[in-house]
Amino acid sequence: MSLIAITGAKSGIGAATAAMLRAGGHAVIGIDIGGTDITADLSQADGRVQAVAAVLDRCAGKLDGLVLCAGLGPTAKPHMSIVAVNYFGAVAMLDGLRGALERGSAPAAVVVSSVSSVQMTWEANPIGRALEAGDEARIAEVLAAAGERAGQMAYAGTKNALTVAVRRRAVEWGKAGVRLNTVAPGAVETPLLQAGLADPVYGKAIRDFVAPIGRRARPDEIASVIAFLLGQGASYVHGTQVYVDGGVDALARPAIF
Repeated sequence: MSLIAITGAKSGIGAATAAMLRAGGHAVIGIDIGGTDITADLSQADGRVQAVAAVLDRCAGKLDGLVLCAGLGPTAKPHMSIVAVNYFGAVAMLDGLRGALERGSAPAAVVVSSVSSVQMTWEANPIGRALEAGDEARIAEVLAAAGERAGQMAYAGTKNALTVAVRRRAVEWGKAGVRLNTVAPGAVETPLLQAGLADPVYGKAIRDFVAPIGRRARPDEIASVIAFLLGQGASYVHGTQVYVDGGVDALARPAIF
C-alpha cells in the first residue's frame, strides 16, 4: 500500500483522484482549504509552510506519491490569488516534500497543469521569468496592465511556468529516484469549469468551444491518467507532460509536439 498526498482533494480532479487511489488500496492524505485531512491555504506563504509540515508529520517523513491538483481558474479574484495557488503553492509543495518522496517506495509526483500551458511559449510568457524569480510586484504590475485579460493571462502564464518548473526539476529529481510529470487537462466538468461558464467575460467562449472528441472530460478520466503516472506501469515516464484534453492541443498545434 502506497501513501500519497493530494492537494485540492476536496473537489474536482483532486477528489476523483483521491477516491480512485483509495479504491485501489492506497492511503491518501488530502489537503485543501477545508473538508479534508489537512486544512491549509496554499495562496498564503504561511499556509504552504503549514501544509508541508502537516504532511511530513502525517507521513512520518516518508511519502510514496504526491499529486498537486490545487488550482484556481481565470475567473478567480484577485488575480494574484491565481498566481499564488497555481504557481507558488505548487512549487512550494514540490520542493517541500521532495525529501519525503526520496525516502518513499518507487516514488512519483504528478502535477496538474493545463492545455492552456501551451497557449503561449515560455519566451512569450509575460509573467514567466517573474514567477521564477518570485517577483510578485512585477507580476502584479503586468496583470494590472492586462485589463480584462488579466485572469486568463494569470491562468495560462502560471500553468506554462509550472510546466517549465517541473521540467527544470526533471534531471535532479531523476537522479534522486523520484519520477515527476505533469498532466494537461482540457475542459473538465468541475466546480472550476462551472465558475468559468457563469462568468460574463469567459462564459461564452467556454460554452462555444468543443474539443474534437465532442465533449468535456469527467474528473475520473483525468484521475485515471494520474493514477497511471503514479504507478509502475509508468516506471520510465519522467519529465513529460501528458495531454488529457480530448484533442484540443492537436487541434490548435497539429505540427508542434
